[in-house]
Amino acid sequence: MSVLSRVWRARGSTAAATTTTTSLQTLIFLSRALSTSCENTGIDPKAKAGAAAALPLNNNNSKKKKEGKGEGKHVQWVFLGCPGVGKGTYASRLSNLLGVPHIATGDLVRDELASSGPLSSQLVKVVGASKLRGKLDEIVSQGKLVSDEIIINLLSKRLEAGEAKGEAGFILDGFPRTVRQAEILEGVTDIDLVINLKLREEALLAKCLGRRICSECGGNYNVACIDIKGENGNPGMYMGPLLPPPHCASKLITRSDDKEEVVRERLRIYNEKSRPVEEFYRRRGKLLEFDLPGGIPESWPKLLQALNLEDPEDKQSVAA
Repeated sequence: MSVLSRVWRARGSTAAATTTTTSLQTLIFLSRALSTSCENTGIDPKAKAGAAAALPLNNNNSKKKKEGKGEGKHVQWVFLGCPGVGKGTYASRLSNLLGVPHIATGDLVRDELASSGPLSSQLVKVVGASKLRGKLDEIVSQGKLVSDEIIINLLSKRLEAGEAKGEAGFILDGFPRTVRQAEILEGVTDIDLVINLKLREEALLAKCLGRRICSECGGNYNVACIDIKGENGNPGMYMGPLLPPPHCASKLITRSDDKEEVVRERLRIYNEKSRPVEEFYRRRGKLLEFDLPGGIPESWPKLLQALNLEDPEDKQSVAA
């Protein structure tokens, strides 16, 4: 029996659902609810409550449980922050440190663009075959938010693949981006901590415009050298470039959405749609605000300190 079929059968009995429903199954259930709804006003409150009641939450993941590499593998964290602030960089580092998967919904969308998988086929019914690729390209290149239906389907597919590989816990990057998405996520799983990365806008814009990708290996680099002088009581900031190795230098390309007008539009959308998400988690006592003081060498140790974590590799490099 498929995962989705088990979820639909579980709706009839809370007891049965408790033993058969996982966070993945509930997300798939919600994605179906979103895609079949005739109105765009959210899911049925009763369905949401039933799904939440059926899910066996892991209540051992408190914000205080951060004991270092190899432990705390069931952390369920979310990264918030403006586009280009560095969510992917720091989420990836913490993913390696804690041994949990880093799930970036922006990457899920881009992967979908390059595939012709089941979700692409499903979306054909919504926008038509000729418009499907253009629709997602436009969403990514112009900085538009992906619809709840699309993003939840992509996330469900990713979690299903991770579950099959035995993954435990996650660090989400790029989801939730609206209060509605945050409410959906809250209804199906217990988020332990939400890390909100902050960076002054002038540095953020320069950082986005300096991003480069190696067309051969996919490595991420940044050619911008940001040197902001302190003035009017504000501290200065230096963020050195992250240059590629020689064999990648001639293969660098710019992302289609890293243009000044697109970046500014993404920041506008973030301020309009996503800042309320910060308040959503702030009211629940789960939001950790972290102002990036500079580049990775300055920010990474301070972020670890804020999270009460230690990186053995950093200690070894200092000792050397």
